[in-house]
Amino acid sequence: MNKIHQTAIIDPKAKLGENITVGPYCLIGKDVSLGDNCILDSNVLIHGKTTIGSNNHFFHSAVIGTAPQDLKYKDEPTQLLMGNNNTIREFVTINCSATLEEPTRVGSNNLIMAYAHIAHNCQFGNNIIMANAVNLAGHVHIHDFVTIGGMTAVAQFIRIGTFAYVGGSSGATKDIPPYTRGLGLPYKVNGINSIGLKRKGFSAEQINSVRKIFKLFYFSGLNVSQAMEKVLEIPKITPEQNVFINFIKHSIKGICK
Repeated sequence: MNKIHQTAIIDPKAKLGENITVGPYCLIGKDVSLGDNCILDSNVLIHGKTTIGSNNHFFHSAVIGTAPQDLKYKDEPTQLLMGNNNTIREFVTINCSATLEEPTRVGSNNLIMAYAHIAHNCQFGNNIIMANAVNLAGHVHIHDFVTIGGMTAVAQFIRIGTFAYVGGSSGATKDIPPYTRGLGLPYKVNGINSIGLKRKGFSAEQINSVRKIFKLFYFSGLNVSQAMEKVLEIPKITPEQNVFINFIKHSIKGICK
């Protein structure tokens, strides 16, 4: 049975699952689909063509699925898709996409802290921690298990690779490779995220394989193309090394140094 506060306004066309709690002064638009066991604390706005999975908790004044902040947007029925088990803290804003071809996506099991912003067409993976007041511009891709410190800004079209640890008060204008850690404005990679990898159950052998390939790109004195040639000579590339290699191969903006 759903628990709907008397001051909440829910469009009759909205699709609600079971065991949903909607608190005071929440607004849910007509094109919203909300999965089972979701909680909207108070003053939450969910708008646009937004599809949300189960067990998501939206804290006070979260604003979800509103139109993109993009002057090229022409009031089209673009989308936001969200998975399950996400915690969306106070005053978080997540926009629908600016194009019909690619929805904004937020995966599952993420913690998005207060005042953070996820812009149009972002592809936001799973098991991510994004601290207070992080701002993602349009078309940013955040891969699984990334941690981003507070007050960090990420420029449009930037990618952050899996298991990266991004220090607070940073500014990223180039891609941040997987398994790395760093910070700064401009952003600088300082090493591999060895502590984070250990906590996630990576073996010493796996971490060393990441360290080996990281050194080729960051401490060998070679440029990216030269390092890539050396990497491809490795006789037995590990799965972790392969993730690192493929990330750099597909980098358009270039990688942070």
